[in-house]
Amino acid sequence: MDEDDDGPAVLLNADLDVITQRHTAAHELGHHRLGHRSAADDNLDPSARWGDRSWPDHEKVAEAFAAWFLMPRPAVLRAVKQVAGGAGPSRPEHVYLVARALGTSYAGTVRHLARLRLLTHEQADRWHGIAPSALKSSLCGGRNVPSGSHVHAVGTPCHGRRVYADTGDLLVLLMPGAHFDPPPPGLALWTGGAPGDGQGKGLPHKWQTLQVTEDLDGSATVTVNIADSDDPFGLAVTRQSPRTGSDDIWPT
Repeated sequence: MDEDDDGPAVLLNADLDVITQRHTAAHELGHHRLGHRSAADDNLDPSARWGDRSWPDHEKVAEAFAAWFLMPRPAVLRAVKQVAGGAGPSRPEHVYLVARALGTSYAGTVRHLARLRLLTHEQADRWHGIAPSALKSSLCGGRNVPSGSHVHAVGTPCHGRRVYADTGDLLVLLMPGAHFDPPPPGLALWTGGAPGDGQGKGLPHKWQTLQVTEDLDGSATVTVNIADSDDPFGLAVTRQSPRTGSDDIWPT
């Protein structure tokens, strides 16, 4: 809403997942910063129409603002190094995990990495069409991931870091021989999905995947034990749901 409508203000749908909320808020901030007038966008997936020539110029500019606001080059480079090392993304799973680190959509991250010349246009064209569900399954050893859940990979670069996750999200160890300690309240060992090939070299796969539950109140710390090491490492998990809607703030 602009000043003529008692703004500036942005109203978001509290039922949207946090990634879509962040993108929508950044897109609307772009409209505000660029001096556009009040508007309502009923499209819940802005990326679905991007590039089909149906967007007016002011929407394209606001979308570009959102991409650079959410994915500035220094943050992208840091996430890429954490996920893929100095060589850059070599698999679409790397891009999915970069998106998790940045809190952005997979499709939007593919496009932006191409803009930053961290992917070739050929890679971007191929990887853009891959369903995120296939990448989630790949990261979980071929198991089926619950619909709507995201997968957060855990490795030694995660030591001391904070993972922001929604209820139902999975934390999967991608470290052969490592396993989680028994999880704190709010996190549960996950054994769902079809059996996969595992990552644990003899350890039960169930000790390598945790799921965020409704019982997580705020944050919790999880501990990872590493094979042939006496020094475990820990990371914090912070729950991003539930989100408060306008009915809770302004009850009728």
